[in-house]
Amino acid sequence: MDYKALAKTILNDIGGKENVISFTHCATRLRFNLKDDNKTDKKHLEATPGVMGVVNKGGQFQVIIGSDVPNVYRELNIIGGFEETSSDKTEKNDHDDRNVLVRILDTIAGIFTPIIPAITGAGILKAFMALLTAFGWIDTASQTYSILSVFSDAAFYFLPFLIAYSAARKLKCNPVMAMSIAGILLHPNFISMLNNVKETGEPLKFIGIPVTSATYSSSVIPIILSVWLMSYVEPIADKISPKPVKFFTKPLITLVITGAISITVLGPLGTIIGDGIAAGISFLNNYASWLVPLVIGAVSPLLVMSGTHYGLIPIGINNIATTGFDTIVGPGMLGSNIAQGGAAFAVALRTKNKIIRQEAYSSGITAVCGITEPALYGVNLKLKKPLIAAIIGGGASGLYLGITGVGRYTSGSPGLLALPGYIGTEGFTNITNAVIGSAIALVVSFVAALILGFDDPKESDTLSDNTETKPSAKSEVLLAPMKGRIIPIEDVADPTFAEKILGDGAAIIPDTGLLVSPADGTVDTVFDTGHAISLTTDGGAEILIHIGIDTVKLNGEHFKPMVTNGEKIKAGQPLIEFDLDKIKEKGYDTATSVVITNYRDYSAIETDGGNAVEKEPFLKLNGGA
Repeated sequence: MDYKALAKTILNDIGGKENVISFTHCATRLRFNLKDDNKTDKKHLEATPGVMGVVNKGGQFQVIIGSDVPNVYRELNIIGGFEETSSDKTEKNDHDDRNVLVRILDTIAGIFTPIIPAITGAGILKAFMALLTAFGWIDTASQTYSILSVFSDAAFYFLPFLIAYSAARKLKCNPVMAMSIAGILLHPNFISMLNNVKETGEPLKFIGIPVTSATYSSSVIPIILSVWLMSYVEPIADKISPKPVKFFTKPLITLVITGAISITVLGPLGTIIGDGIAAGISFLNNYASWLVPLVIGAVSPLLVMSGTHYGLIPIGINNIATTGFDTIVGPGMLGSNIAQGGAAFAVALRTKNKIIRQEAYSSGITAVCGITEPALYGVNLKLKKPLIAAIIGGGASGLYLGITGVGRYTSGSPGLLALPGYIGTEGFTNITNAVIGSAIALVVSFVAALILGFDDPKESDTLSDNTETKPSAKSEVLLAPMKGRIIPIEDVADPTFAEKILGDGAAIIPDTGLLVSPADGTVDTVFDTGHAISLTTDGGAEILIHIGIDTVKLNGEHFKPMVTNGEKIKAGQPLIEFDLDKIKEKGYDTATSVVITNYRDYSAIETDGGNAVEKEPFLKLNGGA
């Protein structure tokens, strides 16, 4: 897959860089917060090879990519000049006309998506420890087990720290200050004082205000409420603090006010809410244990399609934190995910389309392991009836898991790899029923998909989306954009260029501080920091010129762009002035990469090497037309 080309298409179809408020990614999709959804070209994006689907719900414009999403995300950051944490670039008072529910769902997704790897890793480790213990392969009294327990418990015990950091990033306040609030809730002395209240009944007060005893380790809601409060306190503290002393008065005010309200009001309130959720779940388990897993098992694909399935994550985590196990979210989604894989396997068995068969097998394996988007968007939703089969299988599995009271003891991506997390402390009944429920999901969805059938696409209908692009651009010769020594692109001391991730071309070690246009064309993007520029020649070549390595860290210092976005340019026209000597003094490698990003449109890209002479032939692009 050409990640660069795909990222460029996505950025264009979402309305360009200027339309992006913030964006991030999860396991399979890019998640954009856009200024104006009407500027997007959803139909073209859905038809783009490499894009499995497009969803515009839950307050986000979501582009489903699959397992390659980190690579596309990286290219989007490079092309758009976004910072890695683009959400930090938005202002607190940005206008947001989305309704309250949509904003809440977006916030939940934004808070929990970054911490999923940490709790998943810890959860899987817990599961394997349970497996090792069950088979007697490790002694629970051993030092090795004790140390592994620390490894697996750390992310959950200090969960408020993880949530504080991600919540602060999402709510656009200082992450380190947010973590210090979490530190207050988990400080050993504070915990000791709260325990003393439980043991002696002696009240604990802060400036005369009672402090309610609560347990904050592994908690979820108290720290979210605290960081939410801090997101409002911090700008007020910034506003009222005199400039000469703002450096210490702003964090002082934020810490004291947020901390005080957190331990006296929000912390206890969050604990009450969390306990209330746990009590509600306990009620359901006692009187209708089959209901919620059935519903979740059936409707999870619809939640995934809308991106709102992340709203279930805090419920599952809260269940594990408050009761030690989760009988609601994990089991229901376990059946749903495996059912997606079962339906995809049925498609792979029945289809005569080689491309669909390959995609169905690979995405089916991914789905039963816990990541369903490739199967959902690439196969089941596309063919429609297999999605119905997956819903039937997920519902059947959820019903069985609910009736038998199956619960998971650790967090993790719901799938076969997470089954060890269902090993409990009282024998193998729980894990046995979890395996049976998984088998029900796989078999029922597989059989249902075979019975329902589907319209099998002809191979010619899908072949065009999977064949490589043949060279089609016109041949042309690019002039040297600067004077200096030519080196192969493979010799550039930056893997992004040397490994041709962005495209093919060559590099120049400059002798002067002037970059000129290598051909007649149009400026696509002048990076805000002035260290790079992208342009398209009249002959169709798409060029990225990057001055130096890591020079983005100069934040525009020593660079002076001389053209603007969209400007028509002539060969030899000055594009960027830069102070070569000062850049060298600061220790930066000045190798300037000239990359043809649509290099696949050419049969060959050639250079003679040696010395580059400004405005003389530099790169020869051999086209196919």
